[in-house]
Amino acid sequence: MSQSLSVAVVGGGIGGLTSALCLARRGHRVHLLEQASAFVEAGAGIQLSPNATKVLLQLGLGDLLAAVCVQPEATHIRNWRSGRQISQTPLGKTAQTRYGAPYYHAHRGDLIKLLADAAESEPNIDIQLGTRLEDFSQSDDGVTLTAEGQSQRWDVMVGADGIHSLVRAKLWGEQQADFTGNMAWRMLVPIEGLPSEIAVPKTSVWWGPGKHFVHYLVSGGRYMNCVCVVETDTWHAESWTESGSVAQLRADFGGWHEDIQTLLAQADESTLFKWGLFDRPPMDSWSQGRVTLLGDACHPTLPFMAQGAAMAIEDAVILANCLTGQTDVARALQRYAQLRRNRTARIQRGSRRNAKVFHMSGIQAWFRDKAASRAGQQAMDGLYRYDPLLVGLDAP
Repeated sequence: MSQSLSVAVVGGGIGGLTSALCLARRGHRVHLLEQASAFVEAGAGIQLSPNATKVLLQLGLGDLLAAVCVQPEATHIRNWRSGRQISQTPLGKTAQTRYGAPYYHAHRGDLIKLLADAAESEPNIDIQLGTRLEDFSQSDDGVTLTAEGQSQRWDVMVGADGIHSLVRAKLWGEQQADFTGNMAWRMLVPIEGLPSEIAVPKTSVWWGPGKHFVHYLVSGGRYMNCVCVVETDTWHAESWTESGSVAQLRADFGGWHEDIQTLLAQADESTLFKWGLFDRPPMDSWSQGRVTLLGDACHPTLPFMAQGAAMAIEDAVILANCLTGQTDVARALQRYAQLRRNRTARIQRGSRRNAKVFHMSGIQAWFRDKAASRAGQQAMDGLYRYDPLLVGLDAP
């Protein structure tokens, strides 16, 4: 027998907002808690592959996405110095036909605003900003959350509160994080200052010894998003808000192709940030009783497969699929985690592996380049053919 559940979602990022929308559209009553006083629209570009956009389109966000995103024509992998094309994988209409949904480039802030606006207009969602989770406890028939000194009871709680999740820490303790020896730069460059041959709707990935550079258009094509990863012996904080030095960034990529130098010449320290990349092993368990985790709270992923946001969006709809129509909440949450663990663990391991593959040199790089086109298409097929809308709908 179907029932409407009351669900507390902790965290107002991409995963938390998508989860709230998916649950609300199934008739559940959702209370979203976000510790920030407003939905955070900071950040950089993200890639939304078809396995994720299938969910967003089902939520009725297709026209809004098309207005703020860029649909890339292809992914190009190029040599760091010569610019020689190593491989090209078609996207655009080819990907939409092949995988059943578009591939988009988005600015994180644009996507957050789009999701937040949809959540705020959804009658089954109550949003509480500026509210930090302090504690929670659960019994066989509910979960009691304490926030800002007030306690309230819910049928289910979802921890979508990111890599430093308080929900995860309370249930399983702090998760060990290892510095990967990689530091990432991110910056946004207005397209007005760029030559037309660079400001094109493509994903450009430059592979070099110990480094790589990725750039693509976001915000309806108004900005070029750049992510630049460098191997380093110096430990860096795991922060998205640490300012960087343009001089240091240019030194890191000195000698790289002239297209990279053109982008670096437009770097502005007000939009330049750096952060250390930390790796965490896949978790054995995500759910405990009536509480579960979602997104970075349970499977934080290095950015070398561009699947972090996509995995959180997949989680959201599959969690809703598993909860809807089920009377045994704890069992439904265990099933959700069981359906998701292997796929997200593969993404975590694949991203870790790509960190090494992208930065190869010498004969290893030569063999890598020879196999790149075929390997890239196979990897895309495995990722993008997955349809999360159908996972978890069958009775357990």
